[in-house]
Amino acid sequence: SLRRLQIPGRSVLVLPLPLVSPLIKAPENNFPLPNPPDIAPLPHPSKLSRAREASALLDPPFAWTFDPPRISHHFGFIGHLWRQLGIGLAGMRLHGDVSDDEEEGAVMDPALLSSSSPPAGAAAAAASRLVVGYALTKKKVKSFLQPKLLLLARKKGISFIPIDETRPLSEQGPFDIILHKKTSKEWQRFLEDYHEVHPEVTVLDPPNAIEHLNNRQSMLEEVADLNLSSFYEEVCTPRQLVIMKDPSSIPTAVAMAGLTLPLVAKPLVVDGTSKSHELSLAYDEASLPMLDPPLVLQEFVNHGGILFKVYIIGEAIQVVRRFSLPDVNTYDLLNNVGIYRLPRVSCAAASADHADLDPRIAELPPRPLLEKLGRELRGRLGLRLFNIDMIRELGANDRYYIIDINYFPGYGKMPGYEHIFTDFLQSLGQNKYQRCLSGG
Repeated sequence: SLRRLQIPGRSVLVLPLPLVSPLIKAPENNFPLPNPPDIAPLPHPSKLSRAREASALLDPPFAWTFDPPRISHHFGFIGHLWRQLGIGLAGMRLHGDVSDDEEEGAVMDPALLSSSSPPAGAAAAAASRLVVGYALTKKKVKSFLQPKLLLLARKKGISFIPIDETRPLSEQGPFDIILHKKTSKEWQRFLEDYHEVHPEVTVLDPPNAIEHLNNRQSMLEEVADLNLSSFYEEVCTPRQLVIMKDPSSIPTAVAMAGLTLPLVAKPLVVDGTSKSHELSLAYDEASLPMLDPPLVLQEFVNHGGILFKVYIIGEAIQVVRRFSLPDVNTYDLLNNVGIYRLPRVSCAAASADHADLDPRIAELPPRPLLEKLGRELRGRLGLRLFNIDMIRELGANDRYYIIDINYFPGYGKMPGYEHIFTDFLQSLGQNKYQRCLSGG
């Protein structure tokens, strides 16, 4: 039950006295201790959080207060103390916070965990070999900057520093990499202006390239021209139709385009909100005017109820299975009418990686195909962080459909993402270093 307090000019680590006393008194512990004036009792807390209830008997605590000039001197002691107690950062909750989502672990301050000493911001950045400034929503910070990523990044000399969007970027940093997922025009101009002055900073990813994925019509245009001629497998997109307005015209437009029911309806614009990922399934023509344009209508392809999520991080590729919409048969078409609102299937669905499935349905796409697909789309989209939602047509093992492409997806759900992502960041840092050596 460790606590860290904020006191001007000092960094305070609160340690339970019963745990500290034996280590202080033990003659074999020949590590330097603070002077007596630095040790002062703290009042017993009036309320214990859920995180501390199990260790209530260890209170009241004592606190070591570290003057900034002596931080390095004392942190040797604290590190030794952690090892003696068998306490690691992974078991700590800073500021007494309890995670809102226990599956994602404790919520920690990225700047604190990414640095080698308590001070955040520029001081933490200076101590690291690679500084990553990030501009993410609170939801994205929680899902992506998980403790396991931050701890591994710290070991590899990578700092994650939050960007203050109310201040000019030139007054912050310096950064080696900027990681962002913001869609506003103001942020786009903000970042582009900064990159013109600091072209040496790697931006993940260029705003104009990300914008290409914010529209489902342009999103899949690149797939139609993919050069995969060296493979027997066919990769395509479902036949689709864009409806900009006038819901009453949808039945006529669908008939003229020759689309076959049922149809999957998706919002045309992808803006990062949950609404932009809502799906609807239209079973009959009479219900089509109930849809809300602007939208994209895609023919539904039976695929055994399995979706393949292909994660791209630079040149690294990882694919996982997800349960998807069940197949639709003739009986369903005859007995279902109306519009069925669906959740974001690929996000909400459970993993199908360990499910007992028909091997013909569960078999992953061939690795060479995925690698070629990743290379082609990286080049065409100009992106390094994205994922592809793919399905395989039922009964046609060599035909795959790409139904969605998402920028900076939920990597936190990808097994081992912290290793792949930190390796990727390190490779970017090495490339930058080599360019500097060559004068590029």
